[in-house]
Amino acid sequence: MPTLMWRSLYPFASREIDLDGHRYHYIDEGRGETLLLVHGNPTWSFYWRELVRALSPNYRLIAVDHIGCGLSDKPRGYPYRLERHVDNLARFVDRLDLNDVTLVGHDWGGAIGLGAALRHRDRFGRFVMFNTAAFRSTEMPWRIRVCRTPLLGRLAVQGLNGFARAALSMAIADRRRMTPEVRAGLLAPYDRWSHREAIYRFVEDIPMSPDHASYATLAAIERGLPNLAACPWMFIWGMRDWCFTPAFLDRFLQFFPQAEVHRLAEAGHYVVEDAHEQIVPLVDRFLSSQPLAIPNRSVQSETPRA
Repeated sequence: MPTLMWRSLYPFASREIDLDGHRYHYIDEGRGETLLLVHGNPTWSFYWRELVRALSPNYRLIAVDHIGCGLSDKPRGYPYRLERHVDNLARFVDRLDLNDVTLVGHDWGGAIGLGAALRHRDRFGRFVMFNTAAFRSTEMPWRIRVCRTPLLGRLAVQGLNGFARAALSMAIADRRRMTPEVRAGLLAPYDRWSHREAIYRFVEDIPMSPDHASYATLAAIERGLPNLAACPWMFIWGMRDWCFTPAFLDRFLQFFPQAEVHRLAEAGHYVVEDAHEQIVPLVDRFLSSQPLAIPNRSVQSETPRA
């Protein structure tokens, strides 16, 4: 599908930094307090386009693409693990010297973004989370388990692009939202086998037991969550998500019982695709009514590690 079909939905200037010889792509739109938007799998910064366009008149919105995703480099043999993604984002925050940041996360972007925020506690002061997790769980939907099947899973996810293509219907409640242009945009960076390695590796990286390579990293992020309890939190949850079900929201609220919560009954996992018209005013009101909670910058940042 021609690039122009989706490019009109994503009219943002591309920017990049170099991380260990790899291009780390991001967009940086607007001026004001910084909102750092962190995507999950199998999306990329395109997923945030409606929030960027709506909020950039009053805020600075930065949306990154993880290495292996979106318009960032997609190296083969890269250590596509949670710890590396957290490291990359933490280094990005350092490189751009971001301060007074509101983190906005979805899917894997929750764990990755919160891991970076815990390493830079003196730079982050508000949190907006959509259908995500940043703690261990014993639950895994069968549709994800199938994608982790040796050989068959890799062929389906990386070879046939089955994970990203299936999400176009399974991750959304209102399929009318998936216009040809939106479908093209979500799939555009993942047009060949070599460009889909990170999608498969994210699926593979879900830590379900202590012997998994990312289990200790996720456990460290989970232990660090109470250090963020003094900040304003807002959760916007698509209640028709079969992956990050309402049980994940309930678990978050055990850490942050004071959080503002919006349960969107007619939205799925791609909650921003389903309901951005509802979400934009909710986020805008939250930002204007809840001041950032930044500790004294002379205090050493928390650094959760395995």
